[in-house]
Amino acid sequence: MFFTFLLVVHALVAAALVGVILMQRSEGGGLGMGGSPAGLMSARGAADFLTRATSILATLFVSLSIVLAFLAASRHAQSVDTTLARPTSAPITAPGAPAPTLGEAPSAAAVAAASEAAGSGNAAAPASNSVIPLEQ
Repeated sequence: MFFTFLLVVHALVAAALVGVILMQRSEGGGLGMGGSPAGLMSARGAADFLTRATSILATLFVSLSIVLAFLAASRHAQSVDTTLARPTSAPITAPGAPAPTLGEAPSAAAVAAASEAAGSGNAAAPASNSVIPLEQ
């Protein structure tokens, strides 16, 4: 809830910052458009106010960005799904062969039993090597 509130405030500060920047007079004549001295914002007091407002809004924008990044990182760390970190199923073995433990190479007896099952014409046995070692 607090994160959503700060996110809405951040969006409002960003919109206000864009508006204040666009209201300022172009001093460099960007894209060939110079401001005339008789323009709406030609008074020195208005320029000081807009400059001060820009610096305050920019500071607030950067501060809110840092706070939101910190909150999002701590929020994300709490909801990490670790169910796929380690396999929970045992490796596939031939029927009747002893199952090797995870990370262990299949024994010679398991390989012999798998090749026997494959060569005996047993329809339930797979045609290739039946032990698939898992690498970690």
